[in-house]
Amino acid sequence: MEQKEFVSQLCEKILGVGNVRYKAMFGGYIIYINEKPIITVCYSTAYVKMLDCIKSDMQDAKIAPPYMGAKDHYVLDTDNLDLTLRVIKKLEEVIPLPKAKKTKKRQL
Repeated sequence: MEQKEFVSQLCEKILGVGNVRYKAMFGGYIIYINEKPIITVCYSTAYVKMLDCIKSDMQDAKIAPPYMGAKDHYVLDTDNLDLTLRVIKKLEEVIPLPKAKKTKKRQL
């Protein structure tokens, strides 16, 4: 399955958790829930940050970096929809909104 197709299908599965959108980033994708970056997708694999709030849910999950040079993440089993939705809801509660980018004033 092509990576963009994987991301589209995953977004369709999780529509009920909030405002879902995705953005291409550095050869992969970031899936945002309510404007918070929750899932990183690289090579058609979904990754989530290793946070304490999901440690018990992800105790059997594989651990790997999503791309070279990245910190380890949990590999999210997206075939297990109950687990996926539970993990997303918990992460959405604790992950902050990204900081707004400062606009540079142009000098004339």
